Amino acid sequence: MNIPFLDSWLKRQGSGSRGGLDDPVRASAMAELFAECELLRVRIGRMGLELDDTPASLAALDQLPPRWRDDPDELPWIGNDAGLYLGTVIVRTVPGAEWHVWPAGQPVVRLASGREIGVVEAGLDWAVHGAPELSRVYAEAAEA
Repeated sequence: MNIPFLDSWLKRQGSGSRGGLDDPVRASAMAELFAECELLRVRIGRMGLELDDTPASLAALDQLPPRWRDDPDELPWIGNDAGLYLGTVIVRTVPGAEWHVWPAGQPVVRLASGREIGVVEAGLDWAVHGAPELSRVYAEAAEA
């Protein structure tokens, strides 16, 4: 998914031609931006679950009834936030994992092995279909 505000942010920050986050300050700012996931945190908070950026919170998200599917306008935004949240948990808890942004503005998580995970796509699939489970994607990333 292309994230318009991310394109603008990267242009202002002068991202490199590969779309990487070479500057540690810029990488930290991007990670914090991705970690906000405000819509997801608010909606899930109303369901009684606080997202604490841990793998256990991904498993708890997987167990919630998918009430967000009742609002087709909000569904893609919840999925996008779920993907960014998944990426945030991976980056914060899997050694060597880091955010990478492709030139087209697509954020992915790059593992120490070099494998890249399209977390936004995984979040969208989870929000719409319930699969793959976020905790499963995390487990696969942690094993890589």
